[in-house]
Amino acid sequence: MGIDQLILHITTRDRAEIAQRTGVYRADSLDTEGFIHCSTQDQVIWVANQFYAGQRDLVLLCIDPQKVNSEIRYEAVEGVGTFPHIYGELNADAIVKILDFPPHADGTFLLPNNL
Repeated sequence: MGIDQLILHITTRDRAEIAQRTGVYRADSLDTEGFIHCSTQDQVIWVANQFYAGQRDLVLLCIDPQKVNSEIRYEAVEGVGTFPHIYGELNADAIVKILDFPPHADGTFLLPNNL
């Protein structure tokens, strides 16, 4: 994956709105693990179906890695692949799009058409 491609983060609509108001986004994992979990477009559906099946009120933060002020590391997750992790707060101006991310009736996710 090229550094110029968008990376994605799954969160709730409320948290995305707070980021827009305050100018920064913080995930719980920043405090518990030291980074914000992100995915590439090829990975995000696996992540959504693995960890968020059936959850409603989700959105995708579409992040331009060139605009992120914190360090981004692409790190191996054993048996799964290499994922982008943001080591610090995410500056809201790096979020170029926020997309609704509802599950289908069976609880599974597909990529939004407008991604």
